Parts: sequence; structure tokens; C-alpha cells
Amino acid sequence: PAVEQCLIGLAEGARAVFDLPAGAAFGERKDDMQQWVARKLLDQLGDPAETYRVGDVVQFPTPDGQGSYAGAVVRVGNNDNDRALLLDFNHPLAGQPVVFEVHLVGIL
Repeated sequence: PAVEQCLIGLAEGARAVFDLPAGAAFGERKDDMQQWVARKLLDQLGDPAETYRVGDVVQFPTPDGQGSYAGAVVRVGNNDNDRALLLDFNHPLAGQPVVFEVHLVGIL
């Protein structure tokens, strides 16, 4: 069950630990969430002088401009295009088991 469902019925001051199996908290990793993005697009959205390295996190605006989402750089350049980045848009904890430890300090 989701963590919020496990919290129902706990008394104020209670402590609990919830072990969620891989994929239950942040979903499973999806291969199609890794995508090549042209450097040209990154230059338009940000600083054309920016240098990207594996592990960097790049922010993108949502289509409506009201929010943002992020991708982590997996690879810089490929055989076909050295002006592209392979970005992983999966949540960093997707596909991982997660342990939540909670202390219920109050109930509103």
C-alpha cells in the first residue's frame, strides 16, 4: 500500500517504518524516458556557453510555462551527433526499493 494509506489510523506521536518494494514509490524505470536532446534546443532554453557533464541535472519548462521538469545527463554526444545529450527523465529513485521512516508529530 501507499505510505499515505499506511498512515491512516496511526496515533499522534507514533513512529513507523514502511518498506516499499522496487517501483512502488516512484514507479518503475522506463527505457523510453531516456531521450536524446539536441544541443540547439538546450542553447535556446538556457545559456549557449553552458558545459554539460554526465550527472548534471537540466531543468526544462513545461509546455504551458507554469512549471518545470528535470532530466539527468547520461551521455554527452553520440556517434551520429556530438551536439546532443542523452537525458534520463526517470525519477532518480524510480525502480528502487524505498524505506520511509515517519514520526507523526500531529494530526490536523
